[in-house]
Amino acid sequence: MLESNPPLLRHYEALLRHPAEVPVLECDERQISGAFMEECGQLPLIDLNGLKYHDANKERLACSARICRASSEWGFFQVINHGISSELLLKMKREQVKLFQAPFEIKVSSGLLNNSYTWGTTTATSPNQFSWSEAFHIPLTDIREEITYHGEYFSSLREVMKEFAAAMSKLARLLAEILSENLGSQKGGIEDVCDESACFLRLNRYPACQISPEVFGLVPHTDSDFLTILCQDQVGGLQLKKGSKWVAVKPIQDALLVNIGDLFQAWSNDVYKSVEHKVMVNRKTERYSIAYFLCPSYDSLIASFKEPSIYRKFTFGEYRKRVQEDVKKSGYKVGLQRFLL
Repeated sequence: MLESNPPLLRHYEALLRHPAEVPVLECDERQISGAFMEECGQLPLIDLNGLKYHDANKERLACSARICRASSEWGFFQVINHGISSELLLKMKREQVKLFQAPFEIKVSSGLLNNSYTWGTTTATSPNQFSWSEAFHIPLTDIREEITYHGEYFSSLREVMKEFAAAMSKLARLLAEILSENLGSQKGGIEDVCDESACFLRLNRYPACQISPEVFGLVPHTDSDFLTILCQDQVGGLQLKKGSKWVAVKPIQDALLVNIGDLFQAWSNDVYKSVEHKVMVNRKTERYSIAYFLCPSYDSLIASFKEPSIYRKFTFGEYRKRVQEDVKKSGYKVGLQRFLL
């Protein structure tokens, strides 16, 4: 990993092992923080209160139309009145912070959360392929397993994460249903495709970074799922690509960020857009976020809802395998371009 830049790797590992002892390295803070980026004040903010009405109600129809339009024009939108309480969001954040404060050795080698801990980027061969972050990538099926919680130390994490995952799953399926019905799919169709055993949570921590303006918190990418819902703190750093420009997403207290994944773009025949995004590190402040990924079973066939199709048919398992092969070979995800007809 990062053989061309071993000091970067050594510095990052030292930061995770002994955060209080790692010296500050000088750099251009404006570049690190993404201050050169335009802040995105126009990203759609959608009040989901309208969805509580009956299917034919004009408030519900208008809300659904805003969701579909944002998914087509932006691929991203923020939601409020989404049904997940501030109290639950705060409880989950507290558990997440406690989890990442565990010693590095426990996170790496104790079997915590079924060995789902990752740090940095194992496939990186240069600094611009390296993600300055650590994460727990947790399948929903593992959340229920008591053995994965390292004894009593994280005893409260399991119950809070179960409640949080259930709430995020409910919201994700509601939004996916609206988007699929807009394409002409029958009600309940998304339930036949998405499989809870393939869905997962990703708990992210982005340590403060003083080392290099070339290092990302998370490298530019698109998501390889149907739909992602992100709960983030107020630090900021997420940027999305709008046309040819990178724009910064301004966090809104208790709002959730939703983005379209590659599978929905393929299924919608490019009606909805899976947009490239990245995380820029902050020089002084660590950042936390939690992402919920709505995925189908690995043998689910992904095919356009209409013909002529832009993409050939493929299974989710085939897509994931090809993405992993490309990243391992070149350090970059190619994604849907591999499946164009």
